[in-house]
Amino acid sequence: MNVVAKFMTPRRWRTARKSVQIVILLAFIALLVWARQGGWPAELVNAPMRLDPLGMLAHLVASRTLLATSALALLIVALTLFFGRAWCGWLCPLGTLLDVFSPRRRAHLTGLQDLSGVRRLKYGLLLTLLVAALFGNLTLLIFDPLTIVLRTFTTSLLPAVDHIVSAVETTLYQVELLREPLAAFDAAVRPALLPVQPAYYRDAALFAALFAGVIALNWLAPRFWCRYLCPLGGLLGLLSKVGIVRREVVSAQCTGCDACARVCPTGTIQPGQPGASDPSECTLCLDCLAACPRNGATFKARLVPARWQRYDPDRRQVLAAAGVAAAGVGVLRSEMTARRDDAHLVRPPGARENELLSKCIRCGQCVRACPTNGLQPALLESGLEGVWTPLLLPRVGYCDYSCNACGQVCPVQAIPPLSLDEKRTRIIGAAYIDTTRCIAWADHRPCIVCEEMCPLPEKAITLEITQVRAAGGEMVSLQLPRVDRERCIGCGICEYKCPVNGQSAIRVYAPASDPLG
Repeated sequence: MNVVAKFMTPRRWRTARKSVQIVILLAFIALLVWARQGGWPAELVNAPMRLDPLGMLAHLVASRTLLATSALALLIVALTLFFGRAWCGWLCPLGTLLDVFSPRRRAHLTGLQDLSGVRRLKYGLLLTLLVAALFGNLTLLIFDPLTIVLRTFTTSLLPAVDHIVSAVETTLYQVELLREPLAAFDAAVRPALLPVQPAYYRDAALFAALFAGVIALNWLAPRFWCRYLCPLGGLLGLLSKVGIVRREVVSAQCTGCDACARVCPTGTIQPGQPGASDPSECTLCLDCLAACPRNGATFKARLVPARWQRYDPDRRQVLAAAGVAAAGVGVLRSEMTARRDDAHLVRPPGARENELLSKCIRCGQCVRACPTNGLQPALLESGLEGVWTPLLLPRVGYCDYSCNACGQVCPVQAIPPLSLDEKRTRIIGAAYIDTTRCIAWADHRPCIVCEEMCPLPEKAITLEITQVRAAGGEMVSLQLPRVDRERCIGCGICEYKCPVNGQSAIRVYAPASDPLG
């Protein structure tokens, strides 16, 4: 029985797939837009990452922690066991973007497209990732397709849209007739769609360039990323070997015209062999059905596992991946950062005590949810092992005393979901005053901003009235700030608000006694 043709014509199936892709992509973007504090519920916002089988499996292996919320990924596993890599062809946001930004006229690089051995790369990356997870390392999750899209939208695309809108508004505001409509427009989109204050992320160009590189690979071969590199595609591909609905049989009407092979975006249909297609590479896009002039292509239910291909992982590749992962983890943990943390490696509340590096899946949900823009993706502050994990940069934004969004939105509880009362007592750092830069200490001029901004009911910054000699030589009374580090929780608002230009005169440092990265 042709399972697909039973319900709709091939062209309607293709239209339905594109419609589903657009709806899912728009829903994904909407969840990102309303991920900030006061937006949609955290359980809804982080649902896309909890649907990710690769992220949830790697987290389970690395943290040895089974979360009830991770069970959502079983829905995608079940989908794959029935329909193969339908996730890649119908639901994956990155896959949809690859289809949107796909060249109409492709270069004739058939040698590359037919180089099936290159498909082993995604399996090698998948195996290396999972073996590294056994050692508690999740660095390679930066190549998970969902984390790629989340980080790019968070750090680059959405802020870029905001800045472009602001620039256009500023330009048009010079026309007096447009001022009232512009004010109404701005009030409608902020904070509903765009932040009240512009968001800034360091190395946003790097994240944008990596994403652009993934898109640009489309010009080498259709869905290059999905064919050769995607570790999630590799995982789903292995599950698809036992998928029930698959394209394996071609009916007697087939004339061998190769129309299906020419339109297949993943090259799973071999030219000259229209009946030979690998279900682990098929994304169920159904383009082959629409392209067939004689309705010769069929999708049938089969209970027999698909044949193993020569590019599928074998024992040698598993052993090689294990060796690479073990060596890589060993080298990463031999770095100086493993001996002593960067003094400014301030983590979100509760994250340090929660063994962040073995739990964080690098999705950037916490970075997006932070209302002050203080959470940023780490670069090399904790070495390559901690790349793109969250850290607080108080000079960019502070940890809001009335916010616990980062822990609530984290899909794997790498940042514990603390109540607001619990979060307010968690020490993430301690403030130190540089008396050589402080306006009151060094210049003997009045300034009590840090004390005024401290949000604690019992201030962690106190003022000491002292007699000092002014510039004119006379003695004056001045309030000098001092930090009570028994009370300070390291929220960083003092550093953020310090009026000294450049490096703040009061800085927050990571807890010195914490041995975790």
